[in-house]
Amino acid sequence: MRSMSRFFPPIQLTRPLKQLAVLSVCVFLGNLENPSYAQTITSPELTRWQNTAQKVSISRDKWGIPHVTGERDADAVFGLLYAQAEDDFKRIELNYINALGRLAEVEGEAELWRDLRMKLFINPADLQAKYAACPPWLKQLMVGFADGLNYYLYSHPEVKPRLITHFEPWMALAFSEGSIGGDIETIKLAELETFYAKRPAALQAIASPALTQNLAHTLTMEQALPEPRGSNGFALSPGRTANGHAMLLINPHTSFYFRPEVQVTSRRGLNAYGAVTWGQFFVYQGFNEHNGWMHTSAGADVIDEYLLTVTEKNGKYFYRYEGKQRAMKEVLLNLPYKTANGIEIRHITAYFSHHGPVVRAADGKWIAVKLMQEPVKALMQSYLRTKTHNYTGFAKVMELRANSSNNTVYADGDGNIAYFHGNFVPRRNHSFDWTRPVDGSLRATEWQGLHPVKDIIKLFNPANGWLQNTNNWPFSAAGANSPRVQDYPRYMWSEPENARGIHAVKVLHDAKNVTLDGLIKLAYDSELTAFETLLPALFKAYDGAPEQRLAPQIAALRAWDKHSNLESIPTSLAIYWAQDLVQQHKDEVRIKNVPLLDYLPTLPPTALLTALARASDRLQADFGSWQTPWGEINRFQRLSGDVSAQNTQYDDSKPSLAVPFASGNWGSLAAFGMSTKQITKRIYGDRGNSFVAVVDFGPRIVAKSILAGGESSHPNSPHFNDQAEMYSKGQFKDVLFYPEDIARNLERQYHPGQ
Repeated sequence: MRSMSRFFPPIQLTRPLKQLAVLSVCVFLGNLENPSYAQTITSPELTRWQNTAQKVSISRDKWGIPHVTGERDADAVFGLLYAQAEDDFKRIELNYINALGRLAEVEGEAELWRDLRMKLFINPADLQAKYAACPPWLKQLMVGFADGLNYYLYSHPEVKPRLITHFEPWMALAFSEGSIGGDIETIKLAELETFYAKRPAALQAIASPALTQNLAHTLTMEQALPEPRGSNGFALSPGRTANGHAMLLINPHTSFYFRPEVQVTSRRGLNAYGAVTWGQFFVYQGFNEHNGWMHTSAGADVIDEYLLTVTEKNGKYFYRYEGKQRAMKEVLLNLPYKTANGIEIRHITAYFSHHGPVVRAADGKWIAVKLMQEPVKALMQSYLRTKTHNYTGFAKVMELRANSSNNTVYADGDGNIAYFHGNFVPRRNHSFDWTRPVDGSLRATEWQGLHPVKDIIKLFNPANGWLQNTNNWPFSAAGANSPRVQDYPRYMWSEPENARGIHAVKVLHDAKNVTLDGLIKLAYDSELTAFETLLPALFKAYDGAPEQRLAPQIAALRAWDKHSNLESIPTSLAIYWAQDLVQQHKDEVRIKNVPLLDYLPTLPPTALLTALARASDRLQADFGSWQTPWGEINRFQRLSGDVSAQNTQYDDSKPSLAVPFASGNWGSLAAFGMSTKQITKRIYGDRGNSFVAVVDFGPRIVAKSILAGGESSHPNSPHFNDQAEMYSKGQFKDVLFYPEDIARNLERQYHPGQ
């Protein structure tokens, strides 16, 4: 038996442990049905929290990273959520406010339709029933989740929640998968509002088809070319590495500060390190002593829309199915929202077919959406993968088939590497085009169960010795050893190739004797691959009609090696030129429904040259010269711990750091882009490389990592921005995985509540 010190290093108390009262106390609970509901915290609850806290240790290393240890997994989960709340309770609460469809209660009526979208799929009573039926081990984890957050609130009375002052175990089922944008978010809020905003909503949608079309609007730059919500995952087999160990790159591209870095360990075999989404109790992208997993977004096509032919009779609605009429299920939903005078409630009748809820209408048809709704299996799979020891165990967990939004790049200590393109993949009739709404009146369009994992697109130890995914299609995942497009139904992938994918194949193709630092170098290769196809059209346009004014700019771009760096003037010019093209022609692309970056090179020569002139003028106006180095423009700045990227303010007059990499849209593997509306002259990144790690799966784990900014969201914390300079330079810190390494770099150690 291993020594208990492996899990519970000695704690030096700097002050007496705060004694908790054992008397019952009342706290405000923003109840789902009654915002003024008050719940009593009982003496047994307080005793349970206090006893659990004494079985948990939180060790903060010199970077503020929490290394949480506990006797049972549930104890470790308790400590993990407590530590997360210390670093950013606001983000935890906001995630659950949103997941439960309650955002309008704190943000106002503007978020009412977002809440409606969540409530079409999330029903607290249903989640409570599912929780009651969960296996005991999962219930214990969910209790630990809720207890850790509630104990944090109890022991920090100065923290004032916006809405949720008491967490319940079943709430974990509302947020069971760690992606930044889940399946539900694919439903467009504008279309949902168009359908449900009027009274009677459904009747008007049928009688006035014009109301049901996509809303005509002019796209903003951020809407036309959003910073990719995706990630990069690389895996190298032992034959490609210098020391003969498998290696993994974990490179999620998210909004900054969306996930912290943690280690969570128990005596029951849990020892996971990596990125955890705020408020969840499983490491979403990370590794343990045996293997590692990296999730990228957008695998198989797993969300389908069904066209419904609807009629009305005596105030009730019916839809056609197999030549007969079926009654539309009607559910009255209550949507509270904040006003200047307090909480008001909007009552909306939602409509459900057996396919799923109605979310929009088009051409006189209602459209229902069907997607995965398996919160218990999803939570089980998210957690159990963190405790697997080898490929066999990992593949067994994948058989739960409850990961609907991710691909998985895998590596382990046995030298295996693997790739799974999706996981939850409904089996469907191949004769239908599942990229478009299908006829909901036909039994032939029903899902026919799920594909077994053995039948989905996947790879295991390909002969080339490397794997990659960048939210692109799977047919370049292993170069010449990739799966073949003709071998799989079209619905098994949903995205085409992208510039980052082309770039990844290029850097991995000849990679040999790779060290851990060498893997970082590959992941930060600075080529902007998209300009390989964009610039030739510009040069052709100029050669056909040379303009003296643009001669220096064309010369600079011709001489450019298409790599970004701090001193590069062509990087600035090329990106501003491409952004101008997007701004000017984005609505044409929307109407034509073609990939934007494929469309831009086909523009008339005059459009390409005029955009270069405008880009030059903008650089001149904003920075004094079109010959402005990229590092003067592209910056990292963290001024506040605001939880909303939309509210984040950047200031050209305040300190910032130059960043050499660029938006993933241009093929930058190390993605750094601005998703908020730009009102400054400089570009301030807020999405892309966030938590990044590289892992060597030798007999002893060796890993390095970096966070955007730092672990804490509190501006007065030394760990608010202590990794920012390293982040801006692509420099990594050593991961402190083993107890002795943590002890040598220990900042403080304590029990929750201390």
